[in-house]
Amino acid sequence: MTEGNFVDYIKVHVASGNGGKGSTHLHREKYVEKGGPDGGDGGRGGHVILRGNSNLWTLYHLKFKRHFKAGHGEHGSKGRSTGADGTDVYIDVPLGTVVKDPETNDIICEITENGEEKIICEGGMGGRGNWHFKSSTNQTPRYAQPGIPLQEKDIILELKVLADVGLVGFPNAGKSTLLSVMTSAKPKIADYEFTTLKPNLGIVEYRDFKSFVMADIPGIIEGAAEGKGLGYYFLRHIERNSVLLFLIPADADDIKKQYDILFDELRRYNPEMLDKERMIAVSKSDLLDEELKAELKAELDKSLPIDYLFISSVAHQGISELKDKLWQMLNN
Repeated sequence: MTEGNFVDYIKVHVASGNGGKGSTHLHREKYVEKGGPDGGDGGRGGHVILRGNSNLWTLYHLKFKRHFKAGHGEHGSKGRSTGADGTDVYIDVPLGTVVKDPETNDIICEITENGEEKIICEGGMGGRGNWHFKSSTNQTPRYAQPGIPLQEKDIILELKVLADVGLVGFPNAGKSTLLSVMTSAKPKIADYEFTTLKPNLGIVEYRDFKSFVMADIPGIIEGAAEGKGLGYYFLRHIERNSVLLFLIPADADDIKKQYDILFDELRRYNPEMLDKERMIAVSKSDLLDEELKAELKAELDKSLPIDYLFISSVAHQGISELKDKLWQMLNN
């Protein structure tokens, strides 16, 4: 999937259907002089329904169709016949989609399971026919209820990528390279910052035909939690990941300081992310000889608060150990 086809934020307009009005029909039949009221009820207006679809990974299919309108309910008729309900409209969305109110930014609902359905815009109820209103004192009511009018509103659909492992790091830390080595994904790789502008997903094949999903999140910069750069768009994709893998290059000036900055950005954006399993992968470790690696290891053993592993995506060093460790963390 190319970056241009990855759409994770879109605004759409939805409208349900009007409820059909009740009938005011009076029964007429040969040899029956006063048949009384027999007007049927109106049909319900169609709903607009969001439905989770595990085969979708992006909101791209909604990019060129942003208006959805359900069918109106039919009017009631004679013989207490109820009008047909309006046609419901289904909008398929990928798992991890959050629905927000554009005015208040409040979350309306979330879609996280395949086949899960949420009515986002209810159709109007059909009006009751005149036979509901007959009584001993009013045996031929000539009125019925109108249908309830439709609902109409704008909604924001925001995708938060669902993945088991999320790669967290500064721009150009080697996240895309690692994803390309561990999975069959083909992310864009270059030697400049912010090569990755959209999340990339890949499936990591493990032993005995097992697998897990890894997400390459665009690089975080200091101040991302306040929206610096494209911080909000990047950080929201990390919320759905079970394990966070911090990727810090071995040639960084201070590995502990880089981890602290990244950790602090996550904390300021959403403190709940601190409850996730975390691990550090020191990338580009093929640049270190054994003596430098031993010195760095002694330093990191004292300073880092979580487990770490030396890896090299280019030289394929430590990749198997990394898979084992991630699988263990996912299945704790």
